[in-house]
Amino acid sequence: MSNSGTQLRSFGVGLLLSVGAYGVGQVVAAVAVLAFMAVGIDILNRPALLLAVSAVMLQGVTFGGIALGYLSYRNLGLDFIHIRVPSLRDIGIAVAGFVALFALLQLISQVTQALGVQSAQNSIVDMASGNPDIYLLLIPLSFLLIGPGEELLYRGLIQGMLRKVFHPVRAIVLASAIFASIHFFSLLGGSVGKFVYIATVFTLALVLGSLYEYTDNLAVPMLVHGAYNATLFGLQYLMATGQLPS
Repeated sequence: MSNSGTQLRSFGVGLLLSVGAYGVGQVVAAVAVLAFMAVGIDILNRPALLLAVSAVMLQGVTFGGIALGYLSYRNLGLDFIHIRVPSLRDIGIAVAGFVALFALLQLISQVTQALGVQSAQNSIVDMASGNPDIYLLLIPLSFLLIGPGEELLYRGLIQGMLRKVFHPVRAIVLASAIFASIHFFSLLGGSVGKFVYIATVFTLALVLGSLYEYTDNLAVPMLVHGAYNATLFGLQYLMATGQLPS
């Protein structure tokens, strides 16, 4: 197979892994919901529990399971995922990455305001609008499941796979594009707002991918991703409860 053919195949596999993981995750989460209802727990009217189960089933069980399952299927081994206990240098880089994410977010916010466009809203925010305590639940889930699960699949596996056939910069860009595009299914709003949201996620994902490439330690983007999400959820809680201006 030609080099371009190998590259196209790797990108296609990465895209299929992303879409497949999301689709399987929805099925797994639905089965879990039915299991709760079968034993008399009305989970559909308990949004905090529903969100927790969804996060566990999607980011935890499915994303992690598919990533590890694919590694086993391809006989790549766990060594394919470069992860270790962060050193002091890694922690310093993680702090810098965390600051960079919020600096970029602020810049993007200023640009969108100047253009008079508004980002779409994630369905999680809509779910939590009537129950701000959900944001408090999402803070630990960001560190325990959301950040680690998404980074394992998108940076550890998909970016790592693309890195084998593409230049590192191209691998980061392509993996970030795959990661950003999957968020489309969880967005509420018009097409322009969805484009703004996906473009924002893509830009921030470039930072996460660069952190993995630079440190060669998946624990760094996992930590940064978790801290970023947790901070956003904390701010959302403070605004929803009137402790910060919205």
